[in-house]
Amino acid sequence: MGLLYLGTPLSWDEAKKYADHVRYHGITQFLHIWDRLKDRTGDELLWGDEVEYMVVSFDNEGKNAKLSLRQTEILEKLGSIVDDICLDCDDKVPIPTFHPEYGRFMLESTPGSPYTGSISDLISVESNMRYRRCLARQHLKKNEIPLTFTSYPRLGVPGPFTEPYFDPSGAISSHSLFLPEEITNPHVRFPTLTANIRRRRGSKVAINLPIFFDEQTPKPFIDPTIPWDRNLYSEDSEAKGGAALPDHVYLDAMGFGMGCSCLQLTFQACNVNEARRMYDALIPIGPILLALSAASPIWRGYLTDVDCRWNVIAGSVDDRTEEERGLKPLKNDRYRIPKSRYDSVDLYIANDWANRPEYNDTYVPYDEAIFDRLKCHGLDDLLSKHIAHLFIRDPLVVFSETIDQDDESSSDHFENIQSTNWQTLRFKPPPPNSPIGWRVEFRSMEVQMTDFENAAYAAFVVLLSRAILSFNLNFYMPISKVDENMSRAQLRDASNSQKFFFRKNVFREGSSRSSSVASSCCSSAVNGDAPRKEKKLRNCFPTVPAPENGVQKEPVEQEYAEMTMNEIMNGDGEMFTGLLGLVSEYVDTLDVEEKALVKINKYLDLIRKRSNGSLITPAAWIRKFVRAHPAYKFDSVVNAEINYDLLKAVDEIERGVLRVPELLPEDYTGSDKDKGDIGL
Repeated sequence: MGLLYLGTPLSWDEAKKYADHVRYHGITQFLHIWDRLKDRTGDELLWGDEVEYMVVSFDNEGKNAKLSLRQTEILEKLGSIVDDICLDCDDKVPIPTFHPEYGRFMLESTPGSPYTGSISDLISVESNMRYRRCLARQHLKKNEIPLTFTSYPRLGVPGPFTEPYFDPSGAISSHSLFLPEEITNPHVRFPTLTANIRRRRGSKVAINLPIFFDEQTPKPFIDPTIPWDRNLYSEDSEAKGGAALPDHVYLDAMGFGMGCSCLQLTFQACNVNEARRMYDALIPIGPILLALSAASPIWRGYLTDVDCRWNVIAGSVDDRTEEERGLKPLKNDRYRIPKSRYDSVDLYIANDWANRPEYNDTYVPYDEAIFDRLKCHGLDDLLSKHIAHLFIRDPLVVFSETIDQDDESSSDHFENIQSTNWQTLRFKPPPPNSPIGWRVEFRSMEVQMTDFENAAYAAFVVLLSRAILSFNLNFYMPISKVDENMSRAQLRDASNSQKFFFRKNVFREGSSRSSSVASSCCSSAVNGDAPRKEKKLRNCFPTVPAPENGVQKEPVEQEYAEMTMNEIMNGDGEMFTGLLGLVSEYVDTLDVEEKALVKINKYLDLIRKRSNGSLITPAAWIRKFVRAHPAYKFDSVVNAEINYDLLKAVDEIERGVLRVPELLPEDYTGSDKDKGDIGL
């Protein structure tokens, strides 16, 4: 997460003095990258995943499952183990890497080297993920388990929920009523980030999730676990003063959001224009896959009426002042800012004839001076506005040692702001002095309990990205409808109960499915024979020209409709083949061996069944487990015993010991039988 310097972080009062300096030099750094690499093209597909774990310490005698705060010790051990895994191996062996995250109970893993466009790499992802999990598990204490679980259910409850226990009264960075200081990664960046968000905002963050009203839940629900009368910090009165809403679960610290685990994917594009096109195409997909991967219905020991983490994280880093939130007239601040700096994307950015101005239909504040500077440098309006919008934010962590930088060789000031705009997608310029190209990061999905599921979602997104480029697909619809989809995606059982806005005709004007497939995704025919099938996932495709007779524009409102998840993913049985249908058509253009095709189809079948409801989401399974537990009193409370049994069951599901046919395929194989492999 972000940039981990070894240095002296400035307090907010000091850091804000350098905000304009960081912004100015950040733009300078971006322009140096732009000048060097704007014409770079021909990069092959390289991609990777990031999987986040929480480390849980199990007390089997006391039937309690608490968060282990040994991140530093664990990472040191894993670092030395990884270094020794393969001293004499071929450089192509992807030795995994483990990284710190915000929560001291969290680990992040990546494959070590990027996957390519080969089919063999695509189907190796699950084995790679499983190897990483098993490697981490081997080097934890016997009672510790790394779980890919989105949100620890009892984070912030009264009493011990961490191992060891720390009292929240010492939360000098967040001033939280619920979370101790020690829950945060000790690197100075993280407590400084926490404190500076609070100080810039002028109050603690305030997140309120609607309680799930069960049969015995009190009405109205006034949370008895909030220490209403604590008087240690100046913000302690905020809960009683209205920050904590009736009938809601109140969260008051960055750790509630940044302590969540997720699954993220990053793709290298052929060039900057393809990266922008891919970015735009995946914007409407973000809410859909958020709903389909829903995995977090329990917060601070209560069942809530939401299934996803997104609004929790958005609220947890919301550093906007009252003026910026529109609660007071602008006086000391420059902008009214509609969203937190962690939220859904605000702008389409591709210079594409299919990208109509009407699609960017929401209010998006931007720094006009930065916009003009970028325009004068030769950037187009859309990309200039995108960067200028990101740069309305202040840098939250400034290190005294890095205030002055070489703008030609560093991008740290640019990344200071770019990397703390946490959106559903991120458009990522190449780092200076690096072979890495223009990239897109897909960030909306919740992490799943098993590596099979995580690999399935990863494979689906990778294949969908290729189908988008191969078939010249058009998913554009107004950003306001994407925002509405984000809201709907987080509701309880959204994948079954909600409809989502989606484009009705995803093929570009003047093209048909057959012509798109034939012209874009396969090698040319020889002597009238059928086109040759591709042996790997391509990354570079010809630019799609606008229709010769001009673009025929119908009203934007007629281009999209409300659809069920099943219709979006599996088709409506009439005109729209569904995203899975498009992916399957793309797979048909590939030269795939039977064994690999069987695995790919297993992944797509999981997505298909989650979409049509024949398999439930992790959130639905978690809610069902809690409500069926003998210790549950139908009062929305998830006590320590329920939490222990739930997390034990999650581990048993992952290992293949506990069979849950309503959640996973019946032939699912867990890590007890398959420890994964990286090609050693």
